[in-house]
Formats: sequence, C-alpha cells, structure tokens
Amino acid sequence: MSEPVVQLDLFDDQAADQPVLNGMYYERSSGKFVSFVCGRRHFEITPGRCLGDKEWKDKTMRERAI
Repeated sequence: MSEPVVQLDLFDDQAADQPVLNGMYYERSSGKFVSFVCGRRHFEITPGRCLGDKEWKDKTMRERAI
C-alpha cells in the first residue's frame, strides 16, 4: 500500500472523446477477431474459427482494425 493516491477528475472531457467499442473488430496485434460489448472485451476468436464468410472477414480486417 505504498502507492500514491491518484485523484480522478470526474469532469474530464477527454474521457468522453474516446469512442466506446461495440461489435466485432480485428485486432492487428494479436491477429484475432475481438468482440466488444459496451466498451469491454467480450471474447476473441482466430480468423480460421470465425464463422463469417471470407468477404466479411476481409472487410472487417480493412475497416474495423484496431
């Protein structure tokens, strides 16, 4: 418990600038499709096990990469 106490700024406008992720995204760093619900990571799946067709996978990899 030697960590310093950090006060949160509840009225910080920069936090509102960050979009909340919802839906399926492609995560470049892991090479997986990742599902987000209300900004929280829900599950991840490899492209080989993902049930979407090839066109959907390619489009998601292009347009929804994080």
